Amino acid sequence: MNDQEQAPSPQLPVPSSGLKMPHTLVIVGALIVLVLILSWIVPSGEFQRIEKVLPDGGRIKVPVDGTFHQIPKTYLGLHTLFLAPIKGFLDGAGLISFLLIIGGSFAIFQETGAVEQGIKRLMVHHVRRHPTLETLFIPVLMTVFSLAGAVFGMAEELIPFIVIFIALSRALGYDSIVGVSIPFLGAAAGFACAFFNPFTVGVAQGIAGVPIYSGLTYRVGAWVVATAVVIAYVMVYAAKIKRNPELSPVRDIDLARESSVPAGSSDDWNRSHILALLTFFGALILLVYGVLKYQWYLEAIAALFLGMGILVGLIARMGPSTLAQHFIAGAKDMVGVVFIVACARALLVIANDARIMDTLLLYGSNAIRVLPQAMTAQVMFLVQCVINFFIHSGTSQAALTMPVLAPLSDLVGITRQTCVYSFALSELINPILPTSAVTMGVLGAAKIPWDRWARWFLPLMLILVVLAFLLLVPPTLLFYWGPV
Repeated sequence: MNDQEQAPSPQLPVPSSGLKMPHTLVIVGALIVLVLILSWIVPSGEFQRIEKVLPDGGRIKVPVDGTFHQIPKTYLGLHTLFLAPIKGFLDGAGLISFLLIIGGSFAIFQETGAVEQGIKRLMVHHVRRHPTLETLFIPVLMTVFSLAGAVFGMAEELIPFIVIFIALSRALGYDSIVGVSIPFLGAAAGFACAFFNPFTVGVAQGIAGVPIYSGLTYRVGAWVVATAVVIAYVMVYAAKIKRNPELSPVRDIDLARESSVPAGSSDDWNRSHILALLTFFGALILLVYGVLKYQWYLEAIAALFLGMGILVGLIARMGPSTLAQHFIAGAKDMVGVVFIVACARALLVIANDARIMDTLLLYGSNAIRVLPQAMTAQVMFLVQCVINFFIHSGTSQAALTMPVLAPLSDLVGITRQTCVYSFALSELINPILPTSAVTMGVLGAAKIPWDRWARWFLPLMLILVVLAFLLLVPPTLLFYWGPV
């Protein structure tokens, strides 16, 4: 997951009201102030922790339910407002490096003109000649990305696809939001309603003491429903924009894209374009292989695309200085996103330094205890959504919440399987969170302001929240354990 912002910079006025939406960095900065004030009010406390072996053999420290105890209150001074973002930079160094390198490498790739020429000469011509292919374009590709999210937890890995799908969607008469939605919302739906995702389902079930990947039948059915809902929403919107492009909330951004033609994008479809595209798709194939075979993460993926960027620049016969200039320009476009990511991590830094994260978890679990059984799973989902605002790593969130909420589910009359599922579904809200590095990274690559994306996505998010509530009803009523 920027404000006409190239990623981001000053925001445009909101046309409908004449009001100005605060810059995303201002919003996150206000949240830092709010969390600091909260840290002065909420008592400090902690659970005892033990080391637990994860299904993949890794080890992680998890809280022990029933061991919470208050500790002397930790008060953070006002200097924390300035210190926490710096710690956020240091804490998120790997992700920040990834975003800057992706931005720089893709700027080089775009400057070759291969994306525009490739889509014009190869893909769009075929799709337009076969209307059936255009009809299947959105549902088939979103289903593929949803499967990637459901099976191996695709998240940061989808950012390299954004450039291609924006260009392809615009060439077919849609807008940049459709181009972002195909990989981003497809993978997000699969990630939240996953049936095999090792980072959410696998870890959470292992910590909760539930057989790994049990309950598969219900989760597959729910994945089909959630993916279909997201696809339908995007297809209805895409059809509306194709009929009337002026309705697009990013119309001015797309027009600006058209006016900024890359230096290498003449109308001549040449060998350098072909080689650049082959290099890019080769990098994508290596990405998928490396993630599945060797569990590549940020460092390896960033190195892969850094190499890709340099290679396509050489293929396009860019001189070393020209190549470096394009790389720096692309990395500069991601600076706004980098600051937002660092400030978002500052929220967690403050909560951890003030020792209030475990206290907030305790408050959430105590609220669940007093509710009727029929509402328990839904409230667990909402508690997980709140925690998801601070912690975006599925593994970390599972490690924090499952040891407390799983035993609690035994007391309130729902299964641990249902508790795990309520945790997984909380990922449905991630695409709107300005504190999510994936969301801001995607929007940075797309150069779409967060406020415009949020206004567009909000109706879909409300639909998905209602869907999550409904998907949690059968497991609650049927005492869902799900050996299969």
